[in-house]
Amino acid sequence: MKIAVIQASSQKEKNTLLYECVVKAVRNQESEVINFGVFPEEEITYSYIEIALMISLLLESGAIDFAVTGCSSGQGMTLACNSLPGVLCGYVANPADAFLFGRINDGNAVSFPLGLNFGWSGEINLQSTLDKLFDGPFGSGYPLKDAERKRADTRKLKEMNAATKRKLAEVLPKLDSELVLAAFQRKNVFDYVLKHGTNIELLDLLKNNFIYDIN
Repeated sequence: MKIAVIQASSQKEKNTLLYECVVKAVRNQESEVINFGVFPEEEITYSYIEIALMISLLLESGAIDFAVTGCSSGQGMTLACNSLPGVLCGYVANPADAFLFGRINDGNAVSFPLGLNFGWSGEINLQSTLDKLFDGPFGSGYPLKDAERKRADTRKLKEMNAATKRKLAEVLPKLDSELVLAAFQRKNVFDYVLKHGTNIELLDLLKNNFIYDIN
């Protein structure tokens, strides 16, 4: 599994902690963790909406499999991610949230509240929450006696999510041009998508319409 770490600029001081916690949580798994920032030393700022668009780009392109993100409350990022193609994002504030999301909902992104209630010992809750998120296979169902029903519901949820959203290649031309340009000017994300993406339709759109704008 390729896991992206990327959070809004409002919580850029938590980037290193978030990345290190994810790496520790998957240390016994065959997973690669890629840190896209936003990094503490950066002066350019990115809103949760811009970061959500980057997450959609990373996931919809096939460049990554899962995203760990967040903003001050975690709620805005969750809403923005779930408004975009290719993303099924859960809000996780504690280990129980994360465990149930992973086992039952089987989404491809989680959003953390990195500011709200993140006080003394906040890093302990963050690590524990990530540990429970990756504690076992996704989509296995919970509780065991209801596992098959839960898996069936999750399949229906994913089908509904896909059916009610357009492809990102169709959405991008309809979005605010300044929003798209701001998101795509983050070269570590854009370049990674071009190098590792597998969605040919989306990659062709990016190469033919956006490379000139961001160079």
